[in-house]
Amino acid sequence: MASDKPTDNPWMESAQQLQQQFMNQWAQALQSLPQMAQVPSGVGATDAMGLLKAFMPAGAMNHPMGMSPLMGAGGLADLSEVVGKAAGQTANIDPARWLEIQNNYLKEAVELWNQGMDVKPKGDRRFSSEAWGSNPVAAYSAALYLLNARTLMALAEAVQGDAKTRNRVRFAVQQWIDASAPSNFLAFNAEAQKKAIETQGESIAKGVANLLHDMRQGHVSMTDESVFEVGKNVATTEGAVVFENELFQLIEYKPLTTKVYERPFLLVPPCINKFYILDLQPENSFIRYAVEQGHRTFVVSWRNPDASLGHKTWDDYIEDAVIKAIGVTQDITGAPQINALGFCVGGTMLGTALAVLAARGQEPVASATFLTTLLDFTDTGILDVFIDENFVKFREMQFAQGGLMPGRDLATTFSFLRPNDLVWNYVVGNYLKGETPPPFDLLYWNSDSTNLPGPYYAWYLRNMYLENNLVKPGKTTVCGQQVDFRKVKLPVYLYGSREDHIVPIGGAYASTQLFPGKKRFVMGASGHIAGVINPASKGKRSHWIGSATRFPADVNEWIAGATEHPGSWWTDWSAWLKTHAGKQVAAPKAYGKGKQYAVIEPAPGRYVKAKA
Repeated sequence: MASDKPTDNPWMESAQQLQQQFMNQWAQALQSLPQMAQVPSGVGATDAMGLLKAFMPAGAMNHPMGMSPLMGAGGLADLSEVVGKAAGQTANIDPARWLEIQNNYLKEAVELWNQGMDVKPKGDRRFSSEAWGSNPVAAYSAALYLLNARTLMALAEAVQGDAKTRNRVRFAVQQWIDASAPSNFLAFNAEAQKKAIETQGESIAKGVANLLHDMRQGHVSMTDESVFEVGKNVATTEGAVVFENELFQLIEYKPLTTKVYERPFLLVPPCINKFYILDLQPENSFIRYAVEQGHRTFVVSWRNPDASLGHKTWDDYIEDAVIKAIGVTQDITGAPQINALGFCVGGTMLGTALAVLAARGQEPVASATFLTTLLDFTDTGILDVFIDENFVKFREMQFAQGGLMPGRDLATTFSFLRPNDLVWNYVVGNYLKGETPPPFDLLYWNSDSTNLPGPYYAWYLRNMYLENNLVKPGKTTVCGQQVDFRKVKLPVYLYGSREDHIVPIGGAYASTQLFPGKKRFVMGASGHIAGVINPASKGKRSHWIGSATRFPADVNEWIAGATEHPGSWWTDWSAWLKTHAGKQVAAPKAYGKGKQYAVIEPAPGRYVKAKA
């Protein structure tokens, strides 16, 4: 049960300890075998195989098949602690269900044993290569692991308790399962062993070099980061910084059409990451697409906070950043109203700013677009497992006098939401196989983390994720105004990604119930980033459009009535925005406006280049 003393979540602490235990083995291996860093490329295969022990999970030498049998003595020792802390109490399972799981396990274990060395692991791409199938020891290890994993997850599903307790147990158990896979260790990874032999140990030498490099930079490499440079081959759309304060720079982009719409267009990206997710390469740049459609485009480029901004609050970011950016865009263009877009937490901030402005009787924004945005935090998906009263109190105490939430901590949390894809996949490739991950602009951006001011972060946790106060009319006061979305009557375009694990489709759709004006909801395929960054020119994936007037409370009911359309949602959004953009006028020939908003520096500006 929750303790009286505010502290970090004990269940999450335990799960993170398990994650760290596996990750630390790489560093411990290097400390015990420092000569590995100098292994020459021509080292013999025999020597290479002698280094397998360095990549052995703790105690694995006692179990030559990898994971020990689950129901054997001590097989659940590590996991039981995680499950108990996840549940916050003794984890109860219905005796009949427990017996059923145990009997199924014993039955499958006997079948596995009877197959002996002829077993083939099935149904998991980690063990799908010929190397696994042709190595009896590795194949048996993988098959036993998959049996254990299925049983562990069945036990997690059978734990009795409320929805949050069950979700926490499932999350903690999945972390343990993913971390303990035999593919994560050279002693059991048939592909990595085969490559070590074929390269006469060179792959191990390269893997150690990759490990040393990642230890120095402080994170696992997901791409070849040396290939990219902000402003040279990512974030290259031509423009200029025309305003800055301590929180953000405002970039104005050069028109690519002879005429532009009279209402300018302002983008508010998330401050948890950098804006150039919207401007990776010319062919997948959402910013360039907006400019090509004839919109005079401005973008908020957040400053990567250092200690001097450690006292900044949510109110500061709304008043001195979002509302300020709206006002500066109006001043530069002379437009009575603008169109605005918010992405992820940038959308949460834009929505909050619009509610503050509405409470003041101001309507400077004619239409708003919200991409994968939570305003109603009822459905927050897997992120809900991290949040409870103790956790929030701990953060509030931690940042009571200011301070920074490190970007690396945030990045690690998001990575472990999909550990096989965003952690262990790269551990195996980079370290066990000695591969250099290929250049990928999106993953370069993903590794370019940002800090957050602690007070901002703590307020966001309590008022959004924990108490969901933003949608309670008058409950939340921001910048001296009570937030009430019933007063935000402008037309809105709402987009959600069907497979989003950060902003679930139900969470994105929930905003349809908040805004009283005209609205359009569109669902795209794929996840949080890939669903949004889906260029119209590529003709990939699909999007779904439903009724323009009927928005039932249940997203599944909306989905059932929606129509699938091939290709990107960008074209639908562009057609919608043009109806709110006004008439076309001659494109400006210069950036900014007079001395007050003179060019400070070329886009993308220096703020986006600062490292966390």
